[in-house]
Amino acid sequence: HGEPTMITSDPPEHDRVRRAAMRHFGPPHSSDLVSSQEAEIKRIVAGLLDKLKGKKRIDVVDEFAYPLPVTVICAVLGVPRQDEPRFHGWIQAFMNGLDLGPEAATAEQKRLREVGNRGRQDLRDYMRGLLEKYAEQPGPGMLSAMVNDKSEEHLSHDELLSNAMLLLFAGHETTVNLIAHSVLTLLRHEDALEKLRRRPELIVPGVEEFLRFESSVQFWPTRTALEDIEIAGTTIPKGAAVIPVYGSGNRDPSRFTNPDQVDLEREDNEHLGYSGGIHLCFGGPLARLEAQIAVGEFVRRVKNPRLVVDPPPYRHNQIFRGPRHVLVDIDGVSD
Repeated sequence: HGEPTMITSDPPEHDRVRRAAMRHFGPPHSSDLVSSQEAEIKRIVAGLLDKLKGKKRIDVVDEFAYPLPVTVICAVLGVPRQDEPRFHGWIQAFMNGLDLGPEAATAEQKRLREVGNRGRQDLRDYMRGLLEKYAEQPGPGMLSAMVNDKSEEHLSHDELLSNAMLLLFAGHETTVNLIAHSVLTLLRHEDALEKLRRRPELIVPGVEEFLRFESSVQFWPTRTALEDIEIAGTTIPKGAAVIPVYGSGNRDPSRFTNPDQVDLEREDNEHLGYSGGIHLCFGGPLARLEAQIAVGEFVRRVKNPRLVVDPPPYRHNQIFRGPRHVLVDIDGVSD
């Protein structure tokens, strides 16, 4: 498995690794990285929507929600965009194999796990090669900056590799699900769609509501109780596995009024769509920007979108929840 990543480690290792990566992504050292992507995100979104002109039926996942985040994360990290067909297959295999069912798995589950492990190994080998290339010849993007970081807090070779894989994988998979779910949710809730058409500025709180309503990450399986904890009269013993279910917390009626309703103007929307505490999602600000621009432009430009299949088919993954396809009939795309 290699070194633990920032997601799977505790302080002080976690803090050191996260700081080392954040130097090249956000404040205080790289304060304009996310905002500097805005024009490029707008350009990509416009291009993707232009390509849909003349079509009567589109797949929101393959033709819109997937290409944007993968293009952006490749640019931010410095991963060659032309390598996407290779690593896409490995990541899909890895995700399909993340089945947390019983150990006495079916033959099919075992097969998926084996293929998934191979996919992860192939991705690891690919990223190792890319990092070695940047060590010899620095290039654009975060990975090259991290490889060539000579500051006190630079990462070891193995730490760099594990976290580079995490950044590539987490940097687009969950955003694909967020954009696809946002469109799906709007097409299921005509009133919300109409409201957003009338008041496009609601896309900012709107994306927060989509994050709450359809959590891209449903739960997280790598937490452990560090001491006995009592919750609601039950003691969770020290050392026990704890699986926080974000999807459940985001629909908690004691925290959210009418949690099963979509409210683009929801007040005090402190959802768990990006986890919380020290593990609050590293890439959240970039994902928010991508979703705001993509979904906002989709609503503005796509004429009369209608769901073809509801519910759509979903990916084979319990943790990273998202539709595999969202087929939509449209009357055209405006300029």
